[in-house]
Amino acid sequence: MEVKKKIKRGIRVSRYVLYKETLIDTKEHLWTFIGAFIGIGLVAFIQSNLLTKIENIFLIGSFGASSVLIYGAIQSPLAQPRNLIGGHLVSAIVGVTIYKLFPDILWLTGPLAVALSIVVMQITKTLHPPGGATALIAVIGTEKVKSLGYFYVLSPVFTGSIILFLVALVVNNMTPNRKYPTVHKYTRFFKKKNKN
Repeated sequence: MEVKKKIKRGIRVSRYVLYKETLIDTKEHLWTFIGAFIGIGLVAFIQSNLLTKIENIFLIGSFGASSVLIYGAIQSPLAQPRNLIGGHLVSAIVGVTIYKLFPDILWLTGPLAVALSIVVMQITKTLHPPGGATALIAVIGTEKVKSLGYFYVLSPVFTGSIILFLVALVVNNMTPNRKYPTVHKYTRFFKKKNKN
């Protein structure tokens, strides 16, 4: 009975967040566009102009999915800084580790990297859906990505996440209607608990 109540409540909260995030508001859509354009643009600029072709890959696909959350669904718990940065980091570590343990068994490494990264994100309370893609990229990416090894965690994953986060901090707080990061009910609970 308790599980059914939690599921129903979760569905109601999800519907509300989706409803609120999809209301037609031209100004909000403009800020979403500006944030995503600048965030991904900075990462792409660094890759194309500041890094040599053989040095590093800096723009990975999972950053596109992160942009949807941190610029378009900024109130979602999955879009908050801990989830954005932590989710990408733990997923990258998991992905690289799985690839190093089983480098030539794609039917095992792909699903294992994604499934394990989800569980680790749940355990560390850093669930960020694009993290699954970050783990998968570590095992199915180009040879250039695979050759990075654990450096993949630092660059592109950590540095790219920080760039996206900093842009989100600036752009999402430029109007009184947008506030990022969003303080959620569970965050306030922990603050109260720590004061006692």
